Amino acid sequence: MSAASTESRGAQLVLNIYVGLFVLYLFLPLAVMSAAAFNAYDYPSVTQWQGFTLKWFVALAHDQRLLQGLWNSLLVALGVIVVSIPAGLCGALILTRLQAKTGTALYSVLVSPVLTPGIILGISSLIFWRRFGVPGGLFVAVMAQSSFIASYAMLLFLARLQRQDRTQEEAALDLGAGHFMVFRRITLPFLAPTAFTAAVVAFLQSFENYNTTVFAIGGEWTLVTEIASRLRFGLSPVINVVGVIFVALTVAAAVTYVLLNSRKKQA
Repeated sequence: MSAASTESRGAQLVLNIYVGLFVLYLFLPLAVMSAAAFNAYDYPSVTQWQGFTLKWFVALAHDQRLLQGLWNSLLVALGVIVVSIPAGLCGALILTRLQAKTGTALYSVLVSPVLTPGIILGISSLIFWRRFGVPGGLFVAVMAQSSFIASYAMLLFLARLQRQDRTQEEAALDLGAGHFMVFRRITLPFLAPTAFTAAVVAFLQSFENYNTTVFAIGGEWTLVTEIASRLRFGLSPVINVVGVIFVALTVAAAVTYVLLNSRKKQA
């Protein structure tokens, strides 16, 4: 066996070990969390196994604060989609139609919320809306989150618009179509896939957000802020159940996406 072949097999072995450790690092905590959700022990542990049980799933079904937090999280996430998608689209359209120097300055301003700490965004949104008599709550949380999630949406739309063939819009205008009709019949259909992607990104960014939400939501709460507040007083197997449910939903969504893509390729 040649030295080059031996070296190649050694490198492949090292790579396989690295990938195995990396996968183990990613999925071992999820496996431990999932196992603890089915443990009859009153503390989330797998080292002190006291038997298989589903009582923590039943406890979650009767936990009104967690269920209300889940509902609030969904409301806030939907509100963020409604606000951030149009705002991001407007920002992207403006940037693609401005001159280079002006566009660069405006681009820096519009992207800056992404680089701003979430605590600053949450506190500043709370102070701003209190001046108009709006206390902290779900509405302020929506506006605070939208202030930076709209920038993510704008970047997605901007990348899509930079690949657009503007000659179709120019031809439609030359043929007598108005700007609104051109936008509705040409630009909007072209941006539809990106709008869906931006909506998914906005939903996920909003649903898991804590730093901005905790300062803007006032006396209300979301699922994430409620879980964080409970962790200060100790772990609960009910929280593990929440994690198991979301992992299962994520895996189901990923499998569905892969199956749909494979069917499209076969068709």
